[in-house]
Amino acid sequence: MSRPIRVLIADDQRVVREGLAMVLGLLPNVDVVGAAVDGTEAVGLAGDLRPDVVLMDLRMPRCDGIEATRLLHERRPEIKVVVLTTYADDRSVLDALRAGARGYLTKDAGGAEILQALQQVLDDQAVIDPAVQHHLVDAIAAEPTSSRPFTPTRLPDGLTAREAEVLGLIASGLSNSEIAERLVVSDGTVKSHINRLFAKIGARDRAQAVAYAYQRGFSG
Repeated sequence: MSRPIRVLIADDQRVVREGLAMVLGLLPNVDVVGAAVDGTEAVGLAGDLRPDVVLMDLRMPRCDGIEATRLLHERRPEIKVVVLTTYADDRSVLDALRAGARGYLTKDAGGAEILQALQQVLDDQAVIDPAVQHHLVDAIAAEPTSSRPFTPTRLPDGLTAREAEVLGLIASGLSNSEIAERLVVSDGTVKSHINRLFAKIGARDRAQAVAYAYQRGFSG
């Protein structure tokens, strides 16, 4: 971006808000435009201040980060949300992704990681902290299949039915060889499907594919 990235911080802990503001203030091309103490204030400030990205805590009073993310996604879809979580195994991150978050970071992320995340979400890429990625897959795998919405008759981004099926299996945590065994095809065929679907959805890796899949209701 030619202008600074405008960031709104939402966290109910003052020390976290001030710490993040300090870290972000040291980053090049980043401007902290405000800070909210809960989800309700975050949604209101986002409407007034029009940030590019909201760094959203999950657990806040009155309106938590998941509900605030959902409201922002409905009212201000141009504003990107990156969830901040204290615990790497916080399974509510999955709900936040479904609500419209573009990614998540743990609160011990450094300045370089935060800057990269801001840049990626503004390029319409998903951001998933490696420290919590496998917990996300565990949360997905633990869900009853019947609770996972999937509408193969309405496929986005030109995906074929087979590509959508492969994407769902990736979201469930299966490796290439496990997908090949499940579909009774060769590993090479699976790799070809993955290369094509990644190109269609703009994913650079499996983490971004998982985020895409669950933002759009795919499941394995």
